[in-house]
Amino acid sequence: MRYPLVASFSAVLAACSAVPSSVFADELGNPKLGLSYAQANCAGCHAVLYGETESPNPDAPAFKAVADTPGITRTALSVFLQSPHPTMPNLIVPAQDADNLIAYILSLKGDGANAPK
Repeated sequence: MRYPLVASFSAVLAACSAVPSSVFADELGNPKLGLSYAQANCAGCHAVLYGETESPNPDAPAFKAVADTPGITRTALSVFLQSPHPTMPNLIVPAQDADNLIAYILSLKGDGANAPK
């Protein structure tokens, strides 16, 4: 009885692996759209581009520094964007924009090879 279930599960996994990763990209956000959002809404205080290290507001971390923070994850950024912070304006980032912004910030990790240009 167990073998048909395993075979069915294997077939589902094979089908999922055949789907191009771009199909799932919208679920995780679009870094290019995140960059556009950051430039329009965050750049007044934060250094948002890959090579920028000094933010216009010295108290606002560069996005690259945020991306390289040990333990930073999509979940951590999502929680951060939904939590009030005394040093940030009370911003409400719409869910789709938040997904894109998070995807952009995470694209800056390490050598920034995945960051949009």
